Amino acid sequence: MSPTGWISLTTDYGLADGFVAACHGVIARIAPAVRVIDVTHLVPPADVRRGAVVLAQTVPHLPVAVHVAVVDPGVGTSRRGIALATPGGMLVGPDNGLLVDAAGALGGITAVVELTNPAWCGPAVSATFHGRDVFAPVAARLATGAPLAEAGPPVPPADLVRLPDPVLRPVEGGFAAEVLTVDHFGNVQLAAPAERLAGLSGTVRVAGRDAAHGRTFGDAPAGGLVVYADSAGLVAVAVNGGRAVDLLAAGPGQVLTVTASD
Repeated sequence: MSPTGWISLTTDYGLADGFVAACHGVIARIAPAVRVIDVTHLVPPADVRRGAVVLAQTVPHLPVAVHVAVVDPGVGTSRRGIALATPGGMLVGPDNGLLVDAAGALGGITAVVELTNPAWCGPAVSATFHGRDVFAPVAARLATGAPLAEAGPPVPPADLVRLPDPVLRPVEGGFAAEVLTVDHFGNVQLAAPAERLAGLSGTVRVAGRDAAHGRTFGDAPAGGLVVYADSAGLVAVAVNGGRAVDLLAAGPGQVLTVTASD
């Protein structure tokens, strides 16, 4: 792969410690000209699904880059470290399902390697900080144009760990869908493409509550629920001036129904 000049970082490291800075520092020491975009470091700890969703919905809007993602409750165990090539960039991180959807968003997996070359890692690899000692140095080398094949042996894409498909099923008058994520504003994103709203108009029911079927938040009265197609092309639920997650008491993994109003 030709040099990209860009790396993105998505982690659950938080901002209270020096973990993110250490990853930046490793990258800067190996590839000082490479620029780094911090996607987020506030993925809930060990929430691989949330990290995968954020990554997949963000990478199509970034420059061609090496995307490092670390939400890694299995760090130091037998889980593999991997790097994926796609038509739209590369992905580096643990083989726990975190990277696969993002690879799909970048055009699909064209190659996978397991990160086993010690020359590509830090001088000492901590059992609990592969972000600093494995994934950051690998990404820095890839971003400067080093061949993917030198990072380690190939892995069949079919052997990668994948997250279970989220719930999405038809119900009478509408559909039931799993909550994928809840954003900073309390908006609830469902695992349903926006096309599922076709045929539902005016007032609908969400988890038994009346909601407007609108285009944006202001299509509901103040304090009212609105169901809409969000910026990722998925069905989402918001409260105009409030937080849908609180009103619905619904978090990731729960299943909500969206149906036509009686």
